[in-house]
Amino acid sequence: MELSQIIPHIEALIFASDKPLTNPELVELLNNALGFIEDRASHEQVEAAVEGIREKYDSAFYAFELKQSGGGWQFLTKPAYHKTVAQLNGDKFLKRLSLAALETLAIIAYKQPITKSEIEAIRGVNCDYAVQKLLEKDLVIISGRNEDAVGKPLIYATSKSFMDYFGINSTADLPKINEVLMEELVQATAVSPEAIQEQEENAEVQMVIEETVIEIEESVVNMAVTATGEIIENKQVKDGEEETDS
Repeated sequence: MELSQIIPHIEALIFASDKPLTNPELVELLNNALGFIEDRASHEQVEAAVEGIREKYDSAFYAFELKQSGGGWQFLTKPAYHKTVAQLNGDKFLKRLSLAALETLAIIAYKQPITKSEIEAIRGVNCDYAVQKLLEKDLVIISGRNEDAVGKPLIYATSKSFMDYFGINSTADLPKINEVLMEELVQATAVSPEAIQEQEENAEVQMVIEETVIEIEESVVNMAVTATGEIIENKQVKDGEEETDS
């Protein structure tokens, strides 16, 4: 089967689908639709067709693009047109997760599968409301129960909608914790030998200045003490003269 025959059908499938489609799903759907054709589409042909479609819509002429997100392929509006499209859905489209929900979702994403009590132990607060909201938004799912724990509590994990929401294909695409922490580290500034020597010279000059200031201050204090002594002495002499005159 020629790629020119496959491409339009793949475009139609991805465009009409309400969820991301993987390459195996595209192969199955395509062959089911074109079952009357003896030459069935192969996985290699579908991959080549998808790549051709992706390159086609990368052009600035189109307002949307083919992206692999949520584990499969889908057409998404390009970021430059976000504000334009947002007008169709109002505030609901622009509404973001609360900080509490994001914290809870991050813990589930990195620690899954995880129970609610384990989430609360990490956050330090009750997370009933946050978990409920994440379930309602289909960002997390109940993946089973912890059979080894007391009471067999529910286990939570991220959903396919989570990957679609954040534009990733699996939890392996999440930023690594050590990579995030490395961005926060401040690298030490390299100091050349010349700079070190200049700093030492400046320190010596500063020391000389400080010693000079101290000497001046001591001289001023001594002068003040001497002047004060002279004033007291003159006052005593003057008082003695007044007593003699009287």
